[in-house]
This record gives sequence, C-alpha cells and structure tokens, in this order.
Amino acid sequence: MSVDNMEQAPECNISVRAYKNGKTMEQCKEEARKNTALLSDEVLKKEEVSWAKVLEVADNDELVYKLTLKYLRQKGFDIGNNKLPRVKSPMNTTGF
Repeated sequence: MSVDNMEQAPECNISVRAYKNGKTMEQCKEEARKNTALLSDEVLKKEEVSWAKVLEVADNDELVYKLTLKYLRQKGFDIGNNKLPRVKSPMNTTGF
C-alpha cells in the first residue's frame, strides 16, 4: 500500500464500532453504568444477586454484562467467581 493510498484508508475508531444491537462502546458503557446503579440497590437490599440476574438486566448483551460486573467490582462489591457466580454486598464479605 502506498503512502497516497494510506490517506484514503478508513481509520480505526472504537467509538463508532457497532456492537450488539448496533451500540457503540460508549453506549454499552453508559448502559452498564445504569445497570450498576440498579443492581447496587438490589444487592444492598437482598445481600446478593446471581450472575444470571446480572445477565438478565444486561439483556443478554455480553459486553454490557462484563462491564456491569467490572463496575460493580470497582464499587467494592464481591462479584464472585466461576464456583460462586453471584454478587455480594461489600458489607457481607468475609475476611481472612
């Protein structure tokens, strides 16, 4: 590819790449932030919610689901693991 052709090549811009349902990464992040706020309240009331519930709230969108778990972890929630697939309130986690 010559230098002249490179000027005409499309740029890689992650902000306009479409994910599930044609959403951009920023739209997915915004949806995950909203889900995090919703689920935070639910976890604090019920003490824990399953990953299945998180996936349901994310409307089965894998990227939004993963971002939601990430944001919950950043807020201090225990997001579990593959053997304990649940989100628990930070007040109810056990220490060492």
